[in-house]
Amino acid sequence: MHNLPLMCDHRCMAPKTARARRLGIALRTHREAAGLTLEAAADEINSTRSTLSRYENAQTLVSPATVRALLTLYGVSPDEIAAAVQLAKDARKPGWWVSYSYLLDRRTIDFIALEAEATGIANFEPSVVPGLLQTADYVRGVMRGGPHTLSDEQVEQRVQVRLDRQHRLTSDEPPIFDAILDEGALLRPVGDRSVMAGQLRHLLKMAELPNITVQVIPLAAGYHRGTRGSLHMLEFADPEDPIIASVETVAGQMILDRPGDLRTCTKIMEHLRTVALSPAASRDQLLRLLNER
Repeated sequence: MHNLPLMCDHRCMAPKTARARRLGIALRTHREAAGLTLEAAADEINSTRSTLSRYENAQTLVSPATVRALLTLYGVSPDEIAAAVQLAKDARKPGWWVSYSYLLDRRTIDFIALEAEATGIANFEPSVVPGLLQTADYVRGVMRGGPHTLSDEQVEQRVQVRLDRQHRLTSDEPPIFDAILDEGALLRPVGDRSVMAGQLRHLLKMAELPNITVQVIPLAAGYHRGTRGSLHMLEFADPEDPIIASVETVAGQMILDRPGDLRTCTKIMEHLRTVALSPAASRDQLLRLLNER
């Protein structure tokens, strides 16, 4: 999520928020428990198999009325139906990122929607400072160095998106954020010397917050399993919500939720924590780099 492509308009489908995903899982679970196929359930409510499939996969938002009709068909208890109907209502509430939907591609919107609901965020970056910890000037440097030729206005719009994403870190109920970055990201200049010095000071300041941990993987660690790309892991308060992983590729961002992929990503993140300096040693390294500037 280093640069945000200009691809999505207001006609895009709603992003797969954690609430929408949870609702889809519930619809599928209750349908299967009732012994109904997608075709049979769709026939009962005068819908189509493809429509119900999109509901269950959170590709399309489902109305509260449809949720009530489906769960009644499946023989679900009134209390569970009421909870699911409320979930459907909550899932339809627009997030702050909707106002930027003209600016962002669909995969970025999907990720921001998930990140906004996560209670735990882990992010490894091999070549830049993690986005949630970037200063405005650093973001400007990243945007101007990206593959797109952007006007000053477009750059500032993207800066604002990044700053809006960061607000949760200092909110009343902030997520736990574990940031791991390669030392190479701190040695690579983005902007001028003052921009990098400001970025290092910001990292030190944010690392003092009780919900944020910053770890640096030193160059002396050599090649490690994160050298080839960035990795995000998102956890949610509801145990029914699966962990989500996201990786950055040359083709853009990919969101992963298959069990096998998640196991691999979890092992990689654990490996990166072990090869990184401790939070205290990372702070000392940040101070050394700042003093050398």
